[in-house]
Order: sequence, then C-alpha cells, then structure tokens
Amino acid sequence: MTVHPASPVALEPIEAKIRSRFTTLTRAERQLATHMLGNYPVAALGSITALAKAAEVSTPTVVRLVQKLGFRGYTDFQTTLRGEVEEMLISPLAKHERWTDGVPDTHILNRFADAVMGNLQATLGQIDHGEFDAASALLADPARKIVALGGRITHTMADYFVTHMQVVRPNVTLLSDLSSSWPAALLDIGPGDILVVFDIRRYENSVLQPVEVAVEQGAEVILVTDQWVSPVASFARHRFSCHIEAPSAWDSSVSILVLVETLIASVEALTWADTQSRMKRLEALYDRARFFRRFR
Repeated sequence: MTVHPASPVALEPIEAKIRSRFTTLTRAERQLATHMLGNYPVAALGSITALAKAAEVSTPTVVRLVQKLGFRGYTDFQTTLRGEVEEMLISPLAKHERWTDGVPDTHILNRFADAVMGNLQATLGQIDHGEFDAASALLADPARKIVALGGRITHTMADYFVTHMQVVRPNVTLLSDLSSSWPAALLDIGPGDILVVFDIRRYENSVLQPVEVAVEQGAEVILVTDQWVSPVASFARHRFSCHIEAPSAWDSSVSILVLVETLIASVEALTWADTQSRMKRLEALYDRARFFRRFR
C-alpha cells in the first residue's frame, strides 16, 4: 500500500534531518547543530542573527547548514519548522478538519491502513538497532527498578507495557495517572533505575514534571514519543520516535504498540531463564485461583 500524498508521515522531520547528517557537517556546523538539537525547536524560531549568536557561529554557517538540510535558505527552513511546530500543537478538532477536507473517494479502512503502514515503515526505518539493543539491556537488568508513565492517552501504552513486563521480570510498576500520586511513587527511585515515558503531542506538563524529579534522583529515562519529539527528550538516555499521523481526529498508537511489544519480546529473550520460571509460577497461581475458564 502507499501513503496518501496529503499525509506528512513520508516527510523527514527537521530534527531527524539534522541528526542523520550530523557526521557530514563541518566543525562549526556541528556546533550549530548541537545547539539547535539541545534547544529544539525554540532555538531556530528567531532571527538568523539571534541563532548564530546563541550558537557562537557566523550567519553564513547557518545558511550553509540549512542548505545542507535541503532548504533554499533560512526563510524556507523556518517556514517548514513553524509548520512542524503547528503539527506538534494541533488539536483533535483541527486534525479532523484537515483529514476530511478534500480526501479521495476511498473507504476509511483503506485510507487508515495506508497511513498506519506508512507510520510503521517510517518508524522502523529510523530506529537505530544499537540503541534499541542498549535500551533492551537496561530493561533486562534485574538490579534496576522500572517505573512507567504516560499522558492522558498514552497512559494506556504505559499500562500495557507494565502488564507484560511484570511477568517478564520483577520490580516493574505503573505510575498512576492521578497527578497527586507521583511524588510518593518516585520516593524510592534512585541511581540506575529506569523511567519509561510515553509522551506524544500535545505534550503534557504532568509528564514532564515527574521526569525532571526522577532524573534529579539519578534515574535513566527511556522515551517513546512521536516524530515531533516531546520536551522529555532532553532528559532521555534513549529515545524512540514513532510516527502517529492518521486520517482521524486522533493520532494512531499502532507504531507505538509495535515498538512496545518488540521491546517486551527483546527483554524476554534476554531474561528467558528467569522469565520462564516466573511464568511457570504465575500459571500455577492462575490454576490455583481457577482464573481462566477451562473447556473440556
């Protein structure tokens, strides 16, 4: 299947462009790129002079960098960047209007499937296998506690992740979606422990605040976000950006779910000797409680 032409999932976000071309840049351009990535997207929303001054480079360096990214000049670059910022903040009502205005006369099943397949292809195509393996190794380390949290919508992804990971290994908990509960929940998180964070647009302050506290206490952050990248990224040791656009008022969670299930499978493979023993004990408890219906 092909992605609908109006869908932005086929476009490479500016941040991804910078990261993928980083090693090809000159020293001054890398200095500029580092500043932009560390303060993304705010750093590049001002004038070219302000950006050059903040990054301690010349304005011609800024022009050369944006041209290497495929833009005609800084104005063209900023127009695209501002469009991405609008995408970050878009509301469900606005999304619905955009997707229903001038869509082709095809069934919603086809259009939605095309978008989801495009999301999966784009997501899997940009995940670094080394980073994925490193995140899996962290999650498989039994000496590290794992706490997961998400936002209003992504809390369900965090819940799904925890439900499975609690079978795979011990010391895995879900941070409640009640805003008043996180201080007590993070009381005992410390150096080396892991905070798995799910945060997609419109990025929530209720997610960012516990992340800041956990990092201050020495926790490592694994972030699952979207192609526009949550502000939590500045605290993350590992970050995975999933493409989420769909012909709907809501974003799609399919690519996030695939990533989560693959992470679970990877950790399970790394810990199988212990996981198998845990699963056998759990099945015995299910049998004792007559938890599942049996057919004879």
